[in-house]
Formats: sequence, structure tokens, C-alpha cells
Amino acid sequence: MRIALSQLTTGPRPEENLELVAEQTRRAAAAGARVVVFPEATMAWFGTSLAPVAEPLDGPWATAVRQIAEESGLVVVAGMFTPAPDGKVTNTLLATGPGVEASYDKIHLYDAFGFAESNTVAPGSRVVTIDVDGLRLGLATCYDVRFPELFRAHADAGAVASLLPASWGAGPGKREQWELLTRARALDATVWLAAVGQADPAASGIAVPSKAPTGIGHSALIGPDGTVRERLDEGPGLLLGEIDADEVASVRRAVPVLANRRPAVIEGTARPEPAERHG
Repeated sequence: MRIALSQLTTGPRPEENLELVAEQTRRAAAAGARVVVFPEATMAWFGTSLAPVAEPLDGPWATAVRQIAEESGLVVVAGMFTPAPDGKVTNTLLATGPGVEASYDKIHLYDAFGFAESNTVAPGSRVVTIDVDGLRLGLATCYDVRFPELFRAHADAGAVASLLPASWGAGPGKREQWELLTRARALDATVWLAAVGQADPAASGIAVPSKAPTGIGHSALIGPDGTVRERLDEGPGLLLGEIDADEVASVRRAVPVLANRRPAVIEGTARPEPAERHG
């Protein structure tokens, strides 16, 4: 299955960002993609006041994305914000297109490196997968990449790939962490990993708002053996690649880390051996 990763820089206005989604989706469809994945915060970049732009999944923004997907005949996955209790929002991935209608709320919130996403965002509580052309794909968002158990849950649910939209924070060593973590998650869950980030605003000629995580680029399609198959630099671009389910099966036969797990031991549910006593 051909997949497209759209690395772009969105701004604070959802209606302008929809134009980017429409243009990039048309390009992906013309290139033969069946799925196009956009970054986290496609609706509006971080640094924006999120509650005023958040909309429900049946609101105008999501409805417009559905129309774009329907007109192009492919599945669109894009980051948006939906209302949550207590004035917060949820950091949501909308997945929509022929035969697909799903949403994933980011489980692990980015309370790290001096940024507190949980101040304004409520966490999700569900592992979500979608089916496209007979292939199952898991959904995850940005900071989720630091938690391997989510990607193993995708694999346990039958996924052969995980889609990871992100708006990765800049800083010393952050690019290296992004590259290491994405490759590790592909390898330790033996899935394809489509990691698509916001482009670096500086590469798009856009001033960065405050210290918000607005992206560093370097999107990549990574194979189930942890090798990078396709990648972009820091600037905007559309990456195209192929997901091969047969390769997942081959890697899992060679390196059966999922089958070799011993969760009862690791999670402490097995009865521990009694300590030896010495007189």
C-alpha cells in the first residue's frame, strides 16, 4: 500500500490550514497514495490558544476534511483539537476516508522539557486502529513515541504499521531523540512506522511562537526491522513510500520479539521465587 506523509508548517488559522490539507491530499492522490498522513496540530499550531479553535468531530473543520478525503478517494489522517471538560481540549487525530471513520485522542501528554500540555489538554484513554485495503494501522501522536507499550498494543491488535503524526519540540539533542525513538518503536513492535512531523517553521520562513513545540521536520517511513526507508529534511515536503505486510511477517518470523515476551514476569504477576535462606 502506498502511503504519503505530508510534512508542512501550519499556522494559527484553521481555515487556512484546510487549504494546505486540500492541496497536499490532491498531490498524494495524484501520486497513487491510499493514505495521506498530516502532522499533529494540523488544525492549528501549538502556541495558539487551543480552546477557541477546538471543534467537535462533527464540526466544520472535520467535516471539511471528510469532504477532502471523499473527493480525493483516499484516507486522510490529520491532527486537530476537540472540546473537553473543564475548558480543556483533546489532542485528536481524525482518520477519515473510504470505509474509514475513526478518531484517536493522544494518551501521553507532553509534560516535559518545560512544556505542560496537560494544562490545556485532557488525555485520551483508548488504543485505536483503522483498516485500509485489508491492512490494519495503529494511531499514535508525538510524545506517545516514548512509550513502547502503545506500539506493541497496535501490533497485538493486528496492525502492520503505526501512524505517528507529531509536532516535535526543538532543542539540543531533540532531532537525535526523534530519530532514535521512531526507529526503536518500529523495531520493538516489528511494525512499519510512518512518522510525520510539522516542518521546521524557520525552513518555511515563519517566526516561531514562544517556546511551543512547532516541529523540526525529519519525517520518515521506517521498516519493521528499524531501518529508515524514506526520509525528509527540515523543510516542507511530501514523502511517498510503500507499506509491505509480507515484510512484517518475515521480520516477525526472524525476530519474534512479540511472541517471546514474558509479560507475567515483567509486570510482576508471576509468583516470585522464594529467597534462599542461609543458616
